[in-house]
Amino acid sequence: MLTKTSETAVKALLYLAVHGSSEPISPRQIAESIGTSPTYLAKTTALLVKAGVLRSHRGAQGGVSLAAPAAAITLLQIVEACQGRILASYCQPFDKLNLVCGYHQAMHEIHAATTGILAAWTLADLVKRPGPHKSIAGHVRCRMAGV
Repeated sequence: MLTKTSETAVKALLYLAVHGSSEPISPRQIAESIGTSPTYLAKTTALLVKAGVLRSHRGAQGGVSLAAPAAAITLLQIVEACQGRILASYCQPFDKLNLVCGYHQAMHEIHAATTGILAAWTLADLVKRPGPHKSIAGHVRCRMAGV
């Protein structure tokens, strides 16, 4: 459902939220810490800067930092920064769902559920539980491992 770029973005932002301070962190340092290519992460952070999720800092002590508090950054913002706006895929837009075909209504409901859930979860929510509980940590594969 999410692209590799979106997952990399979530992981990088989670790293910044957990380990960040008021000082910018270089994308290279983040890439090394989360186990991804520095070049790929630079592309990903550029998308997040363009969307206003990250702030870019130039200079010798440059890098990136969160553009807003973690509680104000939603998964929807992150995904749309990396994948583009989540569009509904149904016939022709029409506001009276009881009159359209079943496919149209199903796609409308899927779109509403997906965007609603992504908008409800924030980076701060993920920071509260950045990995699996210690009782199962060695038994499940976690995509956010290394943060």
